[in-house]
Amino acid sequence: MSIKRIGVLTSGGDAPGMNPCVRAVVRTATFHGIECYGIRRGYNGLIAGDIFKLDEKSVSHTINRGGTILYTARSKEFMDEEGQKKAVSTCKFLGLDSIVAIGGDGTFRGARALSKYGINVVCIPATIDNDISCTNYSIGFDTAANTAIECIDKLRDTMQSHERCSVVEVMGRNAGFLAMYVGLAVGATAVLVPEKPIDFEHDVIEKIRQARLNGFSHYMIVVAEGAATASAVAAKIKEALDLDPRVTVLGHIQRGGTPTGRDRINATKMGYLAVELLLAGKTNRIVCTHAGSFTDIDIDEGLVMSKSIQQMEVDVLDAMTGL
Repeated sequence: MSIKRIGVLTSGGDAPGMNPCVRAVVRTATFHGIECYGIRRGYNGLIAGDIFKLDEKSVSHTINRGGTILYTARSKEFMDEEGQKKAVSTCKFLGLDSIVAIGGDGTFRGARALSKYGINVVCIPATIDNDISCTNYSIGFDTAANTAIECIDKLRDTMQSHERCSVVEVMGRNAGFLAMYVGLAVGATAVLVPEKPIDFEHDVIEKIRQARLNGFSHYMIVVAEGAATASAVAAKIKEALDLDPRVTVLGHIQRGGTPTGRDRINATKMGYLAVELLLAGKTNRIVCTHAGSFTDIDIDEGLVMSKSIQQMEVDVLDAMTGL
């Protein structure tokens, strides 16, 4: 397959590590003598033709930057066939024969739509939720987890001083991977995730009681936003135990910040592999990790896969909290 011009975009929620990934795509393409163009604001930019030339210099000093220099957006227009045809028309007019799309499931579905019109596409998973089923790891997860851990560690300092219960809500939409990871890392009293049915008496109340009977006077409850709101959990704790929990919603602070070394390296490897796949004549692919290795999978196959919280993580949490 002869590749002359590659367009790269970021779509959906931003994730730390997107910039290192864009950098890797640009520099790998340049290394092979291929022109690379940035597409601003995801599929909206592709429809509007908001595109600019990228080279080694334009992506220098971006490996340590959070967010995305290409900006990001969710495109309602692109969901319709008419919008998709406009995007394809832009690709043909500007000679973009390939698109590297960085984002989550919605981004992948958009790339698949372009592929049906003959555009070569490769997708790269980037979401702090780590909820993309076909890959063990998504760009941004490590940074978001470390940000949440740092915030909760600071909360614990004041919580211990005042002998209080704290309920912390982390992001995750309909996935509890971030909450479980963070909860295990901070030694939470309880973790609530959407994948696991909640028995509030057993999963929260009894764990707090047991902690108190074991001599503890401070309690940390981590809640995935898709499982419940922190305020609702706090209200139920107050009703059951007459405690007055403090509520903290970390929100979008988890999306920001300098990407960790792990996110920078994984993003760089994935961006490199995306270009190499296109050069090898592969299209309609998702770059992913499996069993510690970087590989790729067909988009159609990847989008129908599913994954859930590992039972071992649930078992470890139960052992650490004594129930």
